[in-house]
Amino acid sequence: MAKILVIEDNQHNLQLARVVLEHAAHRVSTAIDALVGLALARTEQPDLVLMDIQMPGMDGLAATRALRQDPLTAHMKVLALTGLAMSGDEERILAAGCDAYITKPYDYRALLDKVAEMLGEDPPPR
Repeated sequence: MAKILVIEDNQHNLQLARVVLEHAAHRVSTAIDALVGLALARTEQPDLVLMDIQMPGMDGLAATRALRQDPLTAHMKVLALTGLAMSGDEERILAAGCDAYITKPYDYRALLDKVAEMLGEDPPPR
């Protein structure tokens, strides 16, 4: 069971991720903006951060850069959640420090498979 922090400004997407991850026996914390998410990452030390890229105020790319610059959070794995799927978006997301990304809308099985892969776990049974 991993500790996962979901930083997502869309309440529906946030709740969907939480339910899916908790059903897979993960402990989930949530934040509706990047600043709250950064504070939670420092205090809770999650195993994985799911980061929405397009958020008002500080976007997910800036938040990921902030995670990478902080010695307390630099080691955390970051999975970007994004609606961006244009040419060059993957490179930009990875260059900001994200370890991987998944495009929205995502299938919950694809999300769980990617989370398991990033945590070094076996994929959940189908």
